[in-house]
Amino acid sequence: MKLGISRQALVAALFGAAAVGTLSIAPQILSPEAGAQPIAIQPPAGAPMSFADLIERVEPAVVSVNVLSEREVNDLGDMQEFFEQFRGLPGLDEFMEQRRQQEEQGDEPQTREARSLGSGFFISQDGYIVTNNHVVQNAVQIEVVTKDGAELEAELVGTDPDTDLAVIKVKDKGTYPYVRFGNSHNLRKGDWVVALGNPFGFSGTATAGILSADGRELGNDSPYTDFLQIDAAINRGNSGGPTFDLHGNVVGVNTQILSPTGGSVGIGFAIPAELAQEVTQAIIKDGHVSRGWLGVQIQDLTEDMAEAQGMLNNDGSIIADVTEDSPADKGGLQRGDIILSVNGQKVSDATSTTRLVGRLIANTSNKFDIMRGGKRQTIDVVVGERGDSLNARRIPASALSEDSGDTGAEATMSSLGVTFVPLDDEMRQRLGLDEDEAGLVISEVERGGAIEEAGLQRGMVILEANNEPVSSVDVLKKAIDAAKKANRTKVLIAVRVGQITTYRTIDISED
Repeated sequence: MKLGISRQALVAALFGAAAVGTLSIAPQILSPEAGAQPIAIQPPAGAPMSFADLIERVEPAVVSVNVLSEREVNDLGDMQEFFEQFRGLPGLDEFMEQRRQQEEQGDEPQTREARSLGSGFFISQDGYIVTNNHVVQNAVQIEVVTKDGAELEAELVGTDPDTDLAVIKVKDKGTYPYVRFGNSHNLRKGDWVVALGNPFGFSGTATAGILSADGRELGNDSPYTDFLQIDAAINRGNSGGPTFDLHGNVVGVNTQILSPTGGSVGIGFAIPAELAQEVTQAIIKDGHVSRGWLGVQIQDLTEDMAEAQGMLNNDGSIIADVTEDSPADKGGLQRGDIILSVNGQKVSDATSTTRLVGRLIANTSNKFDIMRGGKRQTIDVVVGERGDSLNARRIPASALSEDSGDTGAEATMSSLGVTFVPLDDEMRQRLGLDEDEAGLVISEVERGGAIEEAGLQRGMVILEANNEPVSSVDVLKKAIDAAKKANRTKVLIAVRVGQITTYRTIDISED
């Protein structure tokens, strides 16, 4: 069971994303044989007097997962931890340095065996089992133990570290009792849930509780998962085990706990059934999950940005840049488009957009509802497959060097407190812009003006104003006049800072 949670906010800049798609397009990998039926029960009305009937029916499909793995021996790390209490003794630092040099000059790293316990559950009668990636990581031998005590050798089918899911399969042919995934969206906060697993090696342990919350974000460690929070007790060894609703459907895969003590304090997290089903089907089909690539840079849509576009709320994310020849570029997405929903599912900010795109299957067509120039439209985009070099760091640069002297024709807008110079070919090349890109380079900024209040500085380039390319000061003035006629107090601008484009607003209420 993973302990602790990263609280760092998930920020999407250049993303591409990912992984598995919606249920409507997920491949159907498992087809039951004739006459085979998954376990299902009729739940009692109201609060149950007992969960015994439910547990009795689904327990045969839940297994303990015993793993033998190999891990590198880190004697130096172990020694440092031990000798930390003696820090400051004469000669200790020199001794530790000698040990470090000896390890660096040594042969291949030594490994040692490690054993771990987890849980899992059958999802097909021919022996496919779902568990957590961290349960079977580095496994050299996997054994599952069923309710009746049978010990079965299993092999790894595939893993997805990004969602902490894995699929294994028993090697012995047979017919195994299995359960099916349900729909966690049908759960309401306060609904009963039941967890089964192998905590601390106590196989067949059942605990009950309620759905405490849904849509939990646990930071960058889990970029594609909105977790279910449950208060049914889960501990070390419950990892990979199922959480059931009262119909006997799997609504979550237990994966993490938050605990200052190492034991259950009533805050556990499960991977929602919809995501788990999509990921496991992809693993069974291909042995891995192919995460897609969109090829855009996005940012949150602020209230000021929404006001500048005449929108009633700021639900959505704005595309700040589109990579050339990327799936987004080929699909017709443009800089300045505001993403409102993906395949019908609304987005609220850049984070939720990243998560939705992160669940798309590579090489599939997906619908993006966008706002462009104040008009709503739908664009179909076929996401690509993510490569290893897509997160390359962009190089900061300025359009104007510190020693720039006479820059040619200048234009001043006193109303905004700014002076511009034209964007020439040399500046475009330095900023990584297209050869025909329009823009105005800021050469001077007056104190207290609207440009300074917007956070703009010398060397930045204004590329657009309210979705119109800014080829001249007159174009910028027209955008401001149009906004005033529409009774708006903000103008949305695209700003090039080095080789990164961001969106900001200029306050024109006092202009």
